[in-house]
Amino acid sequence: MLKIIIADDQTLMRDGLQTILQLEDDIEVVATAENGEEACRLVAVHDPDLVLMDIRMPVMNGIEAVKKLREQSPHTKVMVLTTFDEDDYIIDALASGAVGFLLKDIPTDKLLQAIRDAASGSIMLPSSIAVKLAARLAAPHHHSRPQVSGTRNKLTEVKFTDREMSIIALMVEGRNNRDIAQLLFMSEGTVKNYISSIYDKIGTNDRTQAVIWLKDMTVI
Repeated sequence: MLKIIIADDQTLMRDGLQTILQLEDDIEVVATAENGEEACRLVAVHDPDLVLMDIRMPVMNGIEAVKKLREQSPHTKVMVLTTFDEDDYIIDALASGAVGFLLKDIPTDKLLQAIRDAASGSIMLPSSIAVKLAARLAAPHHHSRPQVSGTRNKLTEVKFTDREMSIIALMVEGRNNRDIAQLLFMSEGTVKNYISSIYDKIGTNDRTQAVIWLKDMTVI
């Protein structure tokens, strides 16, 4: 019997996954959590085989929860739940100890198989995410970092337009492209173009790294 904990801040997603999994003879959902902090607490109580972990949650997000669980309960495997807009977190999650990803629109039969495979030790990556991961690792600027100087950590010789600064502020907040487009009354395609320009200026194709650098630095 596989013991599972589901962590997702959306009630509908939690309840839907629980209903699906509870129909299986070899799977038991022992608890559900609304955020990463609660998930970590419940893992300590129930000692599950696997946690299905959403990425974007209040209090503690999925990436931080994966890191904490790797130290707190290294034998418990964590499968990250993601959408196409969230695949920028792939490297961080894998580096933190996740055993793979599930897309939230995955068919039920594949979901069940992926859970069983992950619990047995297999690394699970949908082909669409695997392709993006490979492309990111092959990107020439993947390990590069913009030059930094001065005690205030100013990003040297980089200037952003007012519109780019608005987008950067929302990126740092953790907003995805769809959110940014809605908040700034732009199309997603236009937002992607602006973000590509930002990437070019700071020398990375990795959204997670870009957000980290932009958050830590005062740009000019």
